[in-house]
Amino acid sequence: MLRLSRAAPSRVLQTTLKTSVSSQRAASTQLAKFQWEDPLNLESLLTEEEIAIRDTAQNYCQEKLLPRVLEGWRTEEFNHSIIPEMGALGLLGPTISGYGCAGVSNVAYGLIAREIERVDSGYRSTASVQSSLVMHPIDEFGTEAQKEKYLPRLAKGEIIGAFGLTEPNHGSDPAGMETTAEEVDGGFIINGSKTWISNAPVADIFVIWANCKWDNKVRGFVLEKGLKGLSAPPIKNKIALRASLTGSIFMDSVKVSHDALLPKTRGLGSAFSCLNSARFGISWGVMGALEDCVHRTRAYALERHQFKRPLASFQLVQKKLVDAQTEVALGLLASLQVGRLKDAGKVAPEMISLVKRNNCGKALQQARIVLDILGGNAASDEYHVGRHVANLQVTNTYEGTNDIHALILGKAITGIQAFAN
Repeated sequence: MLRLSRAAPSRVLQTTLKTSVSSQRAASTQLAKFQWEDPLNLESLLTEEEIAIRDTAQNYCQEKLLPRVLEGWRTEEFNHSIIPEMGALGLLGPTISGYGCAGVSNVAYGLIAREIERVDSGYRSTASVQSSLVMHPIDEFGTEAQKEKYLPRLAKGEIIGAFGLTEPNHGSDPAGMETTAEEVDGGFIINGSKTWISNAPVADIFVIWANCKWDNKVRGFVLEKGLKGLSAPPIKNKIALRASLTGSIFMDSVKVSHDALLPKTRGLGSAFSCLNSARFGISWGVMGALEDCVHRTRAYALERHQFKRPLASFQLVQKKLVDAQTEVALGLLASLQVGRLKDAGKVAPEMISLVKRNNCGKALQQARIVLDILGGNAASDEYHVGRHVANLQVTNTYEGTNDIHALILGKAITGIQAFAN
């Protein structure tokens, strides 16, 4: 038998450690250059396909959406060419496989949302409602006939969809839903109202959630524009999301056939699965809005001089920019990780609540702070940052308020539900 002295393993280990330390020292002399626009090198964690999709979305948004945003903001008029343009590039329902959809990763979807919201949260709302709140439930809970009928046209942007869950008396408490569906000969009768519904005034189809009288379970229904008793007037004079249309939905004894039911919907959990898809995209989108705020206020601080020196030379201004860009870097990496887990089928809904809550809250907080860099010019929409701040107040509220997501996470941590007595 071969016998090694007790000293042998020690000498081997020492030699290995010395080699490793020498290699690390050599590597440490070759430091990467810090890129402030991408502080933690998110780019290195993306696939070639994801980068190409991101670049396509970015080029479109900067060339087509940015030149239109101020007019849309000032007039509250919907530009009907935007959705078909997005559809032509494959930006709608991009994670769905088949039916004319791109079938890309959830991370790619997040990158698209980031680029759209870098221009405006209203544009991203329009797109994410189409993708996550209309196309997703049809794909997830619909029949093959419903998928074939609606998804290809939604993907191309030929028709626009809206998602009706929130009601005048039930926002954070959808379980109290008052909209009802009653089964009758030949179909269903739907009564109720929804409010603060993105895309509603221009929608061709509506995914409506209703409490079914026969078993008191919530299910989804697809309603088409033009049905008797169905109306969707706009909510005018908003102070945020003015580049997208928002409205109410009124249903007065709207009769639909049996094939309007999304048959695989089973309670509010089905609606929440749609919201989780949208919330994930929002967590990316708001980081794009904050990035735009940082880029614009940085450029302003370098150009604007007071006391014979650029604003960027003052410590307080630098701290504002550093704090904001730090939250961008951390928020994007968190959303990237959740996206990878989502693609691997390992995501928990609470993970999505965490990044939605964190990123929306931090984006609003930091955008408000860097807005101060503009001084009096902050009041002008031509500087764009004030528009982002107004929009981010809404993103911090819809798809689950900041506090509601805190309670979701609080329940997960303590095991105690704090929503109600």
